[in-house]
Amino acid sequence: MRVGRSPASSVRLKLALSYAGFLMLAGGLLLAVVWLFLLRYVPPDAIETRSGFVPGRDDLLRAFAPAAAWALVALLVFGLLGGWILAGRMLAPLPRITEAARLATNGSLSHRIRLTGPRDEFRELADAFDAMLARLEAHVAEQQRFAANASHELRTPLAITQTLLDVARDDPGRRGDELVERLRVVNARAIDLTEALLLLSRADRRSFERERVDLSLLAEDAVETLLPLAEHRGIALEASGAFAPVTGSPPLLLQLTVNLVHNAIVHNLAEGGFVRVEASVADAREAGSRAAVLVVENSGERLDPRAIATLTEPFQRGAERVRSVTDAVEDGHAGVGLGLAIVDSIVRAHDGTLVLEPRAAGGLRVTVRLPAALS
Repeated sequence: MRVGRSPASSVRLKLALSYAGFLMLAGGLLLAVVWLFLLRYVPPDAIETRSGFVPGRDDLLRAFAPAAAWALVALLVFGLLGGWILAGRMLAPLPRITEAARLATNGSLSHRIRLTGPRDEFRELADAFDAMLARLEAHVAEQQRFAANASHELRTPLAITQTLLDVARDDPGRRGDELVERLRVVNARAIDLTEALLLLSRADRRSFERERVDLSLLAEDAVETLLPLAEHRGIALEASGAFAPVTGSPPLLLQLTVNLVHNAIVHNLAEGGFVRVEASVADAREAGSRAAVLVVENSGERLDPRAIATLTEPFQRGAERVRSVTDAVEDGHAGVGLGLAIVDSIVRAHDGTLVLEPRAAGGLRVTVRLPAALS
């Protein structure tokens, strides 16, 4: 391992030399002022008066020069020592910040600086670094959970396919059309899951072109697309709203709306349920700005408020994992457990906010707020 000079020591030395140099410069300027405004007006030779002799310029210079030189040496020593001490006190937090950065580089994201003292530049830097480490730790943990869940979900259809093929091999009399149909459903499920993962990755990277689009028209398109599913399940599907323009990706925003409406239809009452979709423009939290608001509300079972926060996690449905592919095969409209996770990523990619609230009578109310494009 290469051992170099400590960053704190290097900066400390530079600051100490700067302090000493400044004192030397100030001392030199002071001596120059004394020469310009005092000594230059003294006669070169001594002057005899009634009270005695008055020293001349040459006499004063011979007496003043050694004292001035010693004064400059004293200023140099004082500047170096004082600058070293002051710089050490000022840079005291720097080794802690450096150590935290080194630990983070080695993979330890749980370490925090927790710098105390006055809120100066170093304190602000340490607090910002702690906040960054906290976000990185949470992001890494989320990615690890996502990778584990995605691996499990992607492995499941492959295992089912292998099982079906093994059964067909061991049972030559099995009907081929039934096997083909089940394999088709399992394969379609795997394709949907893969496309959902790609869409989620695309939203997280923000790799899309932005255009002006009306959120109310997207809501109407989503409702029209999913109306047959709602009628099949006996769900009353309603859409209303006014012109709500935003700037973003039309395909992603349409996917957001479709996911919300699909989620509201699937997770509803067995009969007599409803889904309401409304788009509007309202005042944003920032003064002088407006927000396009999309609200999707549905009936359903009463939800635990503590479980609401987990609904946007990938492959989660409340506090439980989504159904396996084996169970989902029986339902052609079953999701892949990424609907609200994709919605959350799309909202964040468009600098918006997503709020999920349980309805008192049962069901869920989802509110999406995006910056409006009114100009």
